[in-house]
Amino acid sequence: MESVYILVPVSLVLVFVIGWLFWRALEGGQFDDLERPGYEILMDDDSPKRGQTPNQNRGQTPVDKSFSGDCESKAVKDLSTGV
Repeated sequence: MESVYILVPVSLVLVFVIGWLFWRALEGGQFDDLERPGYEILMDDDSPKRGQTPNQNRGQTPVDKSFSGDCESKAVKDLSTGV
């Protein structure tokens, strides 16, 4: 019975600490965009360009301009309309 007097407060403190950490993750934007990293991995093009050997492509970061998510198009629209 004496262990309950210790375990209940410890478990309550643990619940509040976990809740506080989860709240900080939400406020920090940890869970804002869950789909974009998956699309970036799929759209990544590491193959050498036509006419290049694999060594000539080393050090260059491929940029995929074909993917435009909702956030980017909304930001461009907001900038163009001035809203």
